[in-house]
Amino acid sequence: MSLRIFNTLTKQEEEFKPIEDKKVKMYVCGVTVYDDIHMGHARSIIVFDMITRYLRYRGYDVTHLTNFTDVDDKIINRAAEMGMEPLALSKMYIEKYFLDVDALGVKRANAYPKASENIPQIIAMIQKIMDHGFAYKSEDGSVYFSVDKVKDYGRLTGQRLEDMQAGARVEVNELKRNPYDFALWKAAKPGEIFWDSPWGKGRPGWHIECSAMCTEYLGETIDIHGGGNDLMFPHHENEILQSEAANGRPLANYWVHNGMLQVQDAKMSKSLKNFFSVREVLTKHSKEELRFYVLSAHYRGPQVYSEAALEEASASLKRLHNVYHELLSAQKRAQGSDDAKELVDIFRAKFIEAMDQDFNTRAAISELFEAVREINKLLSDGRLSGEGAKNILGVLKEMDSVFAILPAEQSSSEDRSGEIIDILIEVRNELRKRKQYDLADKIRDLLKEKGVELQDTAEGVKWKRTGN
Repeated sequence: MSLRIFNTLTKQEEEFKPIEDKKVKMYVCGVTVYDDIHMGHARSIIVFDMITRYLRYRGYDVTHLTNFTDVDDKIINRAAEMGMEPLALSKMYIEKYFLDVDALGVKRANAYPKASENIPQIIAMIQKIMDHGFAYKSEDGSVYFSVDKVKDYGRLTGQRLEDMQAGARVEVNELKRNPYDFALWKAAKPGEIFWDSPWGKGRPGWHIECSAMCTEYLGETIDIHGGGNDLMFPHHENEILQSEAANGRPLANYWVHNGMLQVQDAKMSKSLKNFFSVREVLTKHSKEELRFYVLSAHYRGPQVYSEAALEEASASLKRLHNVYHELLSAQKRAQGSDDAKELVDIFRAKFIEAMDQDFNTRAAISELFEAVREINKLLSDGRLSGEGAKNILGVLKEMDSVFAILPAEQSSSEDRSGEIIDILIEVRNELRKRKQYDLADKIRDLLKEKGVELQDTAEGVKWKRTGN
């Protein structure tokens, strides 16, 4: 079976065929660094981390770039409020960004290009666009892209220029030939950060930086361009126009967009002041819980954010962690004969089948918990062998190379704790033989307080972690 991806550009699911066999070039639009990242950003970051991980799991050599917009109106305004230089403010929030994404268990992209460090490349692309007749210089030294030069405006979102123009309210800018023309280069205002250019002092527009950096580091046409679906218009729509005007070829073959995180039916955003910072949420929940919460929904749809939703995800994840801990101990003490190879093969096949259908993490997690039910049966019936426990752990770790939701690797300490529990059970058995039931019950109760539940069965005492 082959990987299929929903392509926002064509509005259909397509078989994934990279430009170069088994190599993937992917560019994901990053954040404008004027504040801490919130859970809405985290959803997009975790989604594209998952996509990168899964492509690598399937044998692709992935080059993944995520940009930083480090010069922008919002940054300039925030820096003025804080009495800082714009690039100093950006640098501070970039450092905080990495602290947050590392805390989320995200594998870093191959590179994080910044707009401020690619001004020559941006200027060169603007000049190419002008040379090809798609842009013009205004009286104040700004450069605008001329949307009238484009015949198929709105390919990504379906928003036609003529429909937008009919009766639309657009801020009048006498420097533009068409109200929907957008800035490639913004002439500097007094006191603003600027760079020298052939058109005078100024700074790049928002859209052009991504086109220029994507071309510079990955080439004129890439495999996957990603981002949140709130960027489809105007940002990604305009990226397509600029890149094709400059290079004469498509910017990306597959456009992938994640849905928004919603708080009470509204998009989580700083402008609405309805956001929760990643740092704040990580004081209440583990990175594994946050990742599991994000991945429990299909990436393309909206996802409701609430503390109740996070608690529900945490409770579900605890079931997985409990069986994982039991398997770690069962590697050494399991006495059954079932090597679980059939279960492992079935789960691996179903995991890949789900993920190959447009990275369907929701379906993959459903298959994971179906496997957990079967594993619990093997454990409770005493049928699982030590080799079987190892086999199941192996396939769970394969899955976790994509999801990163299992507890941090602590195999040696887990083994030791399991051995200690077994010793305490032997002591308890001896106490019961001697009819010292109070002490035996005390061992049981103390273990329960520490998250270990004992079960007296006909085959002997069994134990499992409850996660308490």
